[in-house]
Parts: sequence; C-alpha cells; structure tokens
Amino acid sequence: MALFDSMHINASGLSLERLKLDTVSTNIANVNTTRTAEGGPYVKKEVIFEESLKKAGSSLDGQLNTKSFGVKATEIRENKDDLVMEYNPTHPDANEEGFVQMPNVNMADEMIDMITAQRTYDANVTALNASKEMLKKALEISIG
Repeated sequence: MALFDSMHINASGLSLERLKLDTVSTNIANVNTTRTAEGGPYVKKEVIFEESLKKAGSSLDGQLNTKSFGVKATEIRENKDDLVMEYNPTHPDANEEGFVQMPNVNMADEMIDMITAQRTYDANVTALNASKEMLKKALEISIG
C-alpha cells in the first residue's frame, strides 16, 4: 500500500537527519582538537547518502519495477580539504616553525548544516504525521 511506503520513506529521512545531526555534533565538539588517536588534527566528517531503491512487483502486470523507498546513508567520509595551519608557538602540538595544524571545522558551516538537518527532520515528522492521519481516516471510512 502506498500509504505505508510514504511512512517508510519518512522514517528513512528521520534516521538520516538524526545521523547528520550526530555528525555535526561530533564536528562541533572537536572544533579545537589538534591531536587524535590516529595522529594529527580532527578531520571534519560528512554523511554521504543516496536514494534507497528496491525492486517491487506490480500486481497488475507482474513485472518488477524499481521503486524508491527513501534514503540511506552510504558512508561517513572524512573531508581532508582546508586543514588550517595556525601560528601558535606556545601550543604543545606546534611544529619547529611554531605552526599548529588545526581541524577544518568551520563553526558557521556546521551551524548551517545543523539548522538544515533540523528543518528537514521537522518536515519529515510533519509528513509522517500527515500519513498517519490519512491512514486513520481511511480506517474510519472502512469501518463506518
């Protein structure tokens, strides 16, 4: 039933946006981390995702069709672009010239990503609630 498909799509969107919010939170928490277990500064993480496609049979003609079932996270990738070298000779991680390699986390970008993820999450909740109301009305009609 298409109504359950819409609920599944919204649920996948909710899961993806939660993962994005977790990733943004981790980036913000490590904005000043210059030393990690792997060595070097913290590197910004980004969620990579794609549409989740599945083969579904049609009840009318029996053929298999590709159908969208929402989104899925495929990986959390490190973005090694724009690592910053900052002059701070008193820092414990400074090199011989007094430069420290800083994380590439930009607070303004992270805040934008966080607000976007929150708004998308809210939109998915609204759509999910609308689907639940339609299902509820459909049940009321079939019973009444």
